[in-house]
Amino acid sequence: MQAHKSPVTVIGLGPMGAKMAETFLKAGHPVTVWNRTASKADPIVAQGATPAATPAEALGAAELVVISQTHYQAMYDSIGDAIGALKGRVLVNLSSDTPEALRAASRWASGHGAELLTGGIMVPPPGIGQPGAFTFYSGPEPVLERHGATLKALSDTTYMGADPGLAMLYYQASLFMFWSAMSSYMHALAMLGSAGVAPEAVLPYAAGLYSDLASDGPMGYLKIITKEVSAGRYPGGDNSLYMQAVGADHLVEASRDAGVDTAYPKAIRDLFWRAVEMGHGGDGVGSVLEAMKKPAA
Repeated sequence: MQAHKSPVTVIGLGPMGAKMAETFLKAGHPVTVWNRTASKADPIVAQGATPAATPAEALGAAELVVISQTHYQAMYDSIGDAIGALKGRVLVNLSSDTPEALRAASRWASGHGAELLTGGIMVPPPGIGQPGAFTFYSGPEPVLERHGATLKALSDTTYMGADPGLAMLYYQASLFMFWSAMSSYMHALAMLGSAGVAPEAVLPYAAGLYSDLASDGPMGYLKIITKEVSAGRYPGGDNSLYMQAVGADHLVEASRDAGVDTAYPKAIRDLFWRAVEMGHGGDGVGSVLEAMKKPAA
């Protein structure tokens, strides 16, 4: 006989929320769903979920309420005047927003007798419930411990700390690293494509470069910069930031000559030169962090 699985309410049935509800159902959890556009619930109801007629009914169906929407304001809009039904609920909000928005939401939830666990799920909808999926969580750790077994149906749970904004800070920082890596690759494809180079010819070099950055070898800059930032020292030697800034000038010119948009390389070039102007020209490239910590006027 299958052991009883705790019930879950899922609010928000976009691509992420619908996949979460489906994943909970497949794991054997009774699932109640609610969405502001009621018809979006039809496919998941056909799979066995229970539709809630109102937000209050959805909140009352389970202690654990998983929310996946575009932003945190959508949570407030969805719950509306059903805030009285929040008491005793555990809200697990996996929507994207700013860390400050999450901290404000935690105070709001507490003010209405609920507990908020914030999260940033690090896979697209098809990856939910699949090996390798994980979610950054922050907020009250006992809440995650209490409901961790249920939430692991979606992904591995990685606890980042009590600060409700910390999970989102990790999430946004991770997205920025991903977007930057993909954007730089696409810019390279555009540059080389202007000379008739096929994307398939570029891929091996890009894969090697990105792999080398995480290695222990001489190109292992992730580890090198991590050590330098921890020490607060950025030795330049024969590979100074000034040299990198001059090279960034050339990248902008090469992009322009190739007929490629120059906004991205200009942003990098300007950041490098601002760090040089701050006195880091003789330091290593890691000293750019000092410019990042002091936003330009």
